[in-house]
Amino acid sequence: MQYVEPAPINRNDDDPYESMMQRFEVAAKILGLDEGTFDYLKTPQMQVTVSIPIKLDDGTIKVFEGLRVIHSSVRGPSKGGIRYHPDVNIQEVKALAAWMTWKCAVVNIPFGGAKGGVICDPRKLTRVELEKITRRYTSKLFDVFGPERDIPAPDVNTDEQIMGWIMDTYSMHCRHTENAIVTGKPADLGGSVGRREATGRGVRIVAEAAMEQVGLKPEGTTIAIQGFGNVGSVAAAEFVEIGAKVIAISDVTGAYYNKNGINIQKALEHQKKHDGLLTDLPGAEKITNEELLELDCDILAPCALENVINAKNADRIKAKIIVEGANGPTTAKADDILDKNGILVVPDILANAGGVSVSYFEWVQNRIGYFWSLDDVNARLHRILTEAYEAVRTRSERHEVNMRIGAYILAIERVANTLRLRGIYG
Repeated sequence: MQYVEPAPINRNDDDPYESMMQRFEVAAKILGLDEGTFDYLKTPQMQVTVSIPIKLDDGTIKVFEGLRVIHSSVRGPSKGGIRYHPDVNIQEVKALAAWMTWKCAVVNIPFGGAKGGVICDPRKLTRVELEKITRRYTSKLFDVFGPERDIPAPDVNTDEQIMGWIMDTYSMHCRHTENAIVTGKPADLGGSVGRREATGRGVRIVAEAAMEQVGLKPEGTTIAIQGFGNVGSVAAAEFVEIGAKVIAISDVTGAYYNKNGINIQKALEHQKKHDGLLTDLPGAEKITNEELLELDCDILAPCALENVINAKNADRIKAKIIVEGANGPTTAKADDILDKNGILVVPDILANAGGVSVSYFEWVQNRIGYFWSLDDVNARLHRILTEAYEAVRTRSERHEVNMRIGAYILAIERVANTLRLRGIYG
């Protein structure tokens, strides 16, 4: 498992949670949401903190802290990843859980939002110690998790193997194999084909819809991608397949630019030979990640960090379309500037929803005990995302707002309608 440093969520003017709440409030006002429903939808349903004592390999005992936030289960069981990192905190987890609620509603899958984490440094733990933490965390949350209640998935510094340990631990406690308890697990344990590539593939699918909206043909369209991890690298390969030209990619070592297009297959091979990094990528000019954002291109796909497009640089963005592969890459302050400059932004809660969509497919396949082919998975993913794009575009045009506010209107509308139909118990 490769250690990943996530983008931090800080309590300042560009806090992604605060940016999300600003957009939520705008959409709620447009919908005329009453105060009670507004409070219900913005407030997490459950926040759980557990202690995780384990015996380390050297025989000493250490206690870790685990978190799980369920933001909503109005539309179905809650769904969300688990991250392992020393800087995990309750505010970050609350923000990410809320995002999951809106993301699931936008693509119209029957899940609510959740998120979890363990405060630990995976770099300082052995594989055996990580397994102990995972199993103890799962057992402590046995009454929270469940295929009909709350379904975990991989996130920062968690992987297929960790999902396998969660599945096994939960299954041992309930005395039968329950592979629907978790998604993003190995195929041999009931994982879905196409799950790993789903988020990056989804970025390409919604980008094609945006191209059609503004009158661009895929062939020859120039694309800059910030971030060449799982999402960015898959998106890059997908763009090349439809005839687009990826002129820039980047990772922590810097950005790499070639106006004639980067050979993505060779970049992937180079990355594999250099410990997962693009270090000194041949055939491209090295620039900074900041310069990549301001390149003259048709599509900019930020697929790495939060807050990279902000009030300081938004006026220098030259792309016609921004497709947000990362969570929260654009601040609320930047939105107004991008709107003024006529840049179409496909928001994160739509653009990177491919992953949770195929997680839903995995859950469905586990529950029915029948597995689909890759062609079936990809066809269903394409249908869900293109229908979601059109639904967001319709709200955007109807209310004369940008696509981001349109997405929030659609999400809140769906969750609020379900809440009204169910009523309030008590």
